[in-house]
Amino acid sequence: MIALKEFDRALGQVVKADSAIKKCILVDRTGLTIAHVSRYSASSVDVDGIGAIASAVFCASEEQGRNLDIGDLLMVSSEFDEGKIFAASCGRGVLCVITDPEVNIGLVRLVMKKATDDLKALLQEFLAEKPIEATAEESTSERAELEAALKELEKF
Repeated sequence: MIALKEFDRALGQVVKADSAIKKCILVDRTGLTIAHVSRYSASSVDVDGIGAIASAVFCASEEQGRNLDIGDLLMVSSEFDEGKIFAASCGRGVLCVITDPEVNIGLVRLVMKKATDDLKALLQEFLAEKPIEATAEESTSERAELEAALKELEKF
């Protein structure tokens, strides 16, 4: 069973690779945050919002590439006055890395390539796991509660 600590470990390796890397976020293809690691714990960034936008931008760019028939998207990068954002596919997820403006882009690409390979395998295993099923006693109890609730609704 894959623990969320495994995702944190993999993301932590990215953040530790260079002092210019500030934050690393792993999201699924719908934009839901799976894990994130920051260099500074007192960060007031909306991680869920940033991850969702990064996933949407990546998926939109991926669709552009498909429409143009130019191959698989490797990475999306956005450059701003005070930093850069990189996003790359890791199978069923998107890895987003936020950096300072002076980051070595080649190093980021190299670190992200290794991380996306590791995360792809972790995600595949994590998402393939079956949820823990309720015991027969819990199922019977839940079924009884559901039937009672439905009977209450029928009264209206």
